[in-house]
Amino acid sequence: MLINGILNPQINSLLARVRHTNMLVIADRGFPYWPTVETVDISLVDGVPTVLQVFKAINLNFAIHEIIMAQEFLDVNSLDVREAFEQVIANIPIVHEPHLELKIRVPAAIGLIRTGDTIQYANMILVSG
Repeated sequence: MLINGILNPQINSLLARVRHTNMLVIADRGFPYWPTVETVDISLVDGVPTVLQVFKAINLNFAIHEIIMAQEFLDVNSLDVREAFEQVIANIPIVHEPHLELKIRVPAAIGLIRTGDTIQYANMILVSG
């Protein structure tokens, strides 16, 4: 029985299959669904869990080379929200691109974790290191 780290067996299975340069998506509650991308939906209610909570849990034992986020995240969110993300992400390079371009990358991802986050454009594509 797992007693530390990520307890969700679907997420553990998904993470175990990500290899060098593969992508994993952490998405907010409104992100589109792709039938061809394995999706682990852990949304409970609005705001639970958040993208940052999932990122923190994954980042403890996952090599992340870079993060891709939507440019719109910077455009529509407050300075407090942006700084909260920057603080948690720390020294991992972030690439911002238009949301439509970010969504074009999703079908190539190993999987997607859907959260209950309500922060606009909080979606992240983690590129493994």
